[in-house]
Amino acid sequence: MLNSTAPAPDAEFTASAPTAAAPNPTRETLLRAYRLMRTADEMARLYEENKAVTAKYVHATARGHEAIQLAAAFHLLPTDYAAPYYRDDAMLLGMGITPYELMLQLMAKRDDPFSGGRTYYCHPSLRRAGFPTIPHQSSATGMQAIPATGMAHGIKYLESQRNKESMADYSSSSSDSAPVVLCSIGDGAMTEGEVSEALQMAVLHQLPIIYLVQDNDWGISATGREMRAMDAYEFAAGFKGLHRLRVDGADFSASYSAMSEAFAYVRRTRGPVLVHAKCPLLGHHTSGVRREWYRGDNLAQHTPQDPLPRLHQQLLLRSFAKRELEQAATEAAALVRADYERALLAPAPDPATFADHEFAPQAVTEEAGERTPAGADKVLMVDAALHAVDDILREFPEALFYGQDVGGELGGVFREAALLAKKYGDARVFNTPIQEAYIVGSTAGMSAVGAKAIVEIQFADYIWPALNQLVEELSKSCYLSNGQFPVQALIRVPIGAYGGGGPYHSGSIESTLLTIRGIKVVYPSNAADMKGLLRAAFLDPNPVVLLEHKGLYWSKVPGTEDAKTIEPAAGYVLPLGKAAIAQAADAEQLRRGNTCVVVTYGMGVHWAKTASRQFPGQVEVLDLRTLNPLDFEAVQAATMRHSKVLVLTEEPLMNSFAESLAGRIQRTCFQQLDAPVFTLGAANLPAIALNVDLERQMLPSAAKVAAALLELLEY
Repeated sequence: MLNSTAPAPDAEFTASAPTAAAPNPTRETLLRAYRLMRTADEMARLYEENKAVTAKYVHATARGHEAIQLAAAFHLLPTDYAAPYYRDDAMLLGMGITPYELMLQLMAKRDDPFSGGRTYYCHPSLRRAGFPTIPHQSSATGMQAIPATGMAHGIKYLESQRNKESMADYSSSSSDSAPVVLCSIGDGAMTEGEVSEALQMAVLHQLPIIYLVQDNDWGISATGREMRAMDAYEFAAGFKGLHRLRVDGADFSASYSAMSEAFAYVRRTRGPVLVHAKCPLLGHHTSGVRREWYRGDNLAQHTPQDPLPRLHQQLLLRSFAKRELEQAATEAAALVRADYERALLAPAPDPATFADHEFAPQAVTEEAGERTPAGADKVLMVDAALHAVDDILREFPEALFYGQDVGGELGGVFREAALLAKKYGDARVFNTPIQEAYIVGSTAGMSAVGAKAIVEIQFADYIWPALNQLVEELSKSCYLSNGQFPVQALIRVPIGAYGGGGPYHSGSIESTLLTIRGIKVVYPSNAADMKGLLRAAFLDPNPVVLLEHKGLYWSKVPGTEDAKTIEPAAGYVLPLGKAAIAQAADAEQLRRGNTCVVVTYGMGVHWAKTASRQFPGQVEVLDLRTLNPLDFEAVQAATMRHSKVLVLTEEPLMNSFAESLAGRIQRTCFQQLDAPVFTLGAANLPAIALNVDLERQMLPSAAKVAAALLELLEY
């Protein structure tokens, strides 16, 4: 039963008034909010009553947060983008998602419109006409702030291109319908460092985004006093240029007015807003962490702020008929019960589809263009990459390039982006703060709105802060959205050791990257491959990490002269996942059984070619070029030809990709082998030493490869 009167909010829930006049909800809006609030309440009640079924998979509900969630949802337009968090089922109802659709995800059913049964309740991904777009995101405990800000960043960029014909959808937007991104987040997640990176970029670039912070003073079992020195509203004061609002998130009318102001501000100014909404937590943290285990008297303190009885009383005071409200409640209960029974009978996913949508279909499947055009000069690998990016920026107006030091006068610490900012402008080629998580994670948002980002991590050793975004947001998006949201992103990473770069500029990271499913990893060894693979990586609709060995950029390291090649023509492209024979063995030596193959990539190609001069005609060098997808057919074919294999890497060998590949060769080609599969890599140490003699001792070299080849050939 509803309380006959709604208690006045206590001081904790008293909100600052909106800073400007904002519209109050109409009677129609109030009744719609009441119906949906009733629906959300009935869903939570039904889930609790049937927890033996509904709690098979973990879920959380909006109970206590319904007012602010519905108020936000009612202001979203089909041109907008939303990043809800896991407690936002009332927000989804407000967008027009049905209880039935939500319950399909609750029960991990085949027809779950968001993921096809692959991810949790209230983890939406949606492309549907007439609805805001909801790109995939992870479990939304702060990580969603960067992709959401990337959406706003992409929108801002596309709006800057409004005079170009291909950007007509954005150039025609009026201020009343200009796209806005809504990022919903719990206050406990505001302490995440990645949230600060997102806020920094939002104010630095004045991006069209609303951060809706729902504060119930809990982070699972930790209270606000334990987690933070200030709430989100106070924290946001440190970000100059971030407009702030406070609101009682349990009062629908106040929430509606505040969200009206927030959306109007962003649509008009194209700058960011943070809305801090105080809400009671009336349900469990999740179905797996129940309130009675830790809440104590706190639940009784929150209960008087229940937004449903408060709205009920407000409607009675505004002359809504009691019978009308009772009818709305009855209809909501009937709808929820009917949808639940229907969802129970819905089919489960077909187990045969479990592997679908790891990647979107590859865009480039064949080599195309001129690899060695007549009259072309040789080019350094660093310049081949620069020219490839230049070609892309000239050809694709939706493309942009950013990272640390790639913009402005410098154009990259290796000059790999030289003069591109001057040529294409600061909106397209720009520097970022030292924020690797934002550099990588923002590409998910960029991709969702149609921008195509090329980004750079300055050194491979700097990528670690970005791994959370790479793993949780980029790599899982296509699979967990059931193919709706592949992330098109090209992440350039200078890598490798030479000449005393030391422990933080010399590392190799490919084995770590290759444990991440859902991303592609490319590693060229020469300029022509660099140009063709970089373009293919850009065109691929999936996340691609392009590893670029610094020691090959200028061909200054002895033995790397072959990294400099004739420059392919503009538009030249190489498909990912195709290995190449960098050096063939002599046919007569092969006939005699005197040969072996070195399977390698990057700098290893040049070590192997240099070492092979001591064994004329006896050594084939197979350049993998792409590590995922791996051209294992080429590896098998080479193994069959030679029956002796050395897998060569620059990484420390223990537990590496090279060891894994050697084991796979041994397993699949055992009967064709005349020797164990040999492996060679760096010493198993945690870092590359600064002193060049120590570095030389640690790393593979042509001499070390030659010693391994001698042993292998004589086996």
